[in-house]
Amino acid sequence: MLCPFIDTKWAECYTTTMMKRKTRTDRNHAVYAITNNVTGDFYIGVTVASGSVAKNLKVRFQKHVRRALTENKAWALCASIREFGPEVFSYQLLEVVRGKRAAHSREREITAELAPTLNTL
Repeated sequence: MLCPFIDTKWAECYTTTMMKRKTRTDRNHAVYAITNNVTGDFYIGVTVASGSVAKNLKVRFQKHVRRALTENKAWALCASIREFGPEVFSYQLLEVVRGKRAAHSREREITAELAPTLNTL
């Protein structure tokens, strides 16, 4: 069968004119801080911010807690969560950045500027 738009076979026409839309790679990302309210130590991180940013931060914090309690990681944040418990921690949004590369770059800038103690291994 010939394509009505151009003089080629139907399969060739289908692949060139009816392709799926390219997925977005420039989503919003949240740069956040998790603070130990007892010691004042904090962690800087980044996560995807799709939909409700507050919900995304809550879920990301819960993932940090789950990893700290179920995996035997020697990371400073995990050790602090195991030592003090998740209830002494708070999290806050620092910035929303468009694009993964820009968000990770901004995270590195903030980390270099503030020198968080819980970002160490």
